[in-house]
Amino acid sequence: MKKKIMINFKKAKMKSYFLISVFMVMCLSISAQDKKWSLRECVNYAIENNLSIKQAKFDAETAEQDIIDARGNFLPTVSGSASQSYNFGSFIDQNGGRISRDSRGNSFSMGTGVTIFNGFRNTNIYKQSKLGLKSSQIQLSILIDNISLNIANAYLNILLNKENLKVAIEQIEITQKQINQARAFVDSGVRARSTILEVEAQLATDNERLVNAQNSVNLSLLNLAQLLQIAHKGFDVEDIILEVSSLAIAYDNSDDIYNIAETKRPEIKRANLDIDNSDLSIEISKSAFLPSLSFSAGLGTSYQHSQGQEDVRPEVQINDPNDPNDDALIFVPNGFGQQLEDNLGYNFGFSLSVPIFSGFKNKSNVSKARINKEKSQLRLEEEKQTLRSNIEQAFADAKAALNQYLASESSVKLQQDALLNAQERYSLGVINSFDFEQIRNRLINAQASLINAKYNFVFKTKVLDFYTGKSLTD
Repeated sequence: MKKKIMINFKKAKMKSYFLISVFMVMCLSISAQDKKWSLRECVNYAIENNLSIKQAKFDAETAEQDIIDARGNFLPTVSGSASQSYNFGSFIDQNGGRISRDSRGNSFSMGTGVTIFNGFRNTNIYKQSKLGLKSSQIQLSILIDNISLNIANAYLNILLNKENLKVAIEQIEITQKQINQARAFVDSGVRARSTILEVEAQLATDNERLVNAQNSVNLSLLNLAQLLQIAHKGFDVEDIILEVSSLAIAYDNSDDIYNIAETKRPEIKRANLDIDNSDLSIEISKSAFLPSLSFSAGLGTSYQHSQGQEDVRPEVQINDPNDPNDDALIFVPNGFGQQLEDNLGYNFGFSLSVPIFSGFKNKSNVSKARINKEKSQLRLEEEKQTLRSNIEQAFADAKAALNQYLASESSVKLQQDALLNAQERYSLGVINSFDFEQIRNRLINAQASLINAKYNFVFKTKVLDFYTGKSLTD
């Protein structure tokens, strides 16, 4: 009775393993019904929607406004003002006389000014603003490149995990066939019942490998969805068949790649722009030693009203030009419009400023600007050294990945032949299930190494293409 219960338990356990396998396959078929993203779609979506890229685009737009601001330094400024005032008690009116009555008044003025010369400071600031726009655009390009490379890596990682998942499913199918074969051997009396237990234990291991493989697929999909900053539910990517029948590195040596990258990589372009910007900063600092000339002009008028009185002004009326005693003092209207017209005045002038001594501040600013240029030159050399080191490392990694792939490919072929031979020997009863599983596990490990080596090589070659300016989505 105990033996029968144990057998039923084993069958139930086997059934649960089988259901797990079926569930995994169903999950794959369900996810296949959702939209599958291509690598190009992933990269394009990130470029359009990534928050960091959007921030960098705003920085570029801000730099465009800096150009408009710098261009405005060449234009005259115009300003206007108006005031309303109330006076109580004694004060000097607009005619220069002292009066002692309450009044109110208005004044209006407009002025303009323009810098004629300030040591080419405005010119160099304008040039700097244009370099700032180029630098912002290059920074945006660097960010897009880095995000695109990360997405390509995450995408290939999904494909790698999916291939491992397929291998895990295939191994379960093989083990299930082996169980059926073991049962036939046991029923015919060729093998002991322990043979079934050994193969069932292998099936449990295969199911565990399947669960781990599915988890790896799910986690890699989640990682890419997070990079794209979208919901991961239902997210999946297109399956790409990578042709690796004639793997080779497209470049003979790392120097060829560096020579191309040195002229194309945005990091180098940005470092060169920093040097140009430093030259302009030196010229701007030197402008403080030169005189500056500006022009200004303006106009103004006013109106004043005594509270409780009419707007009038005294005027001498001459009745007889030949008789000085025949003059009469009369009051004529002096309203708002009349006062504005009578009080209207104009002015213009030039202003020349010549620096004589600034407490060595100007000299210090020039020295600092020259030091910053030297630092920019060092940063350029540092960027070049970093670029060369990265390319040399990427080239070495690509060569190593290629050698690893070729070795793994040869190992898989040998392990496949060994497994076919082991299957024949197992069918004939020459070897037991334990020895057979050892040979099969070696094939599984070799297949996993081959898959890893293949995608590792593909990514390393993408990195080399990245440095030469080629598209990562081709």
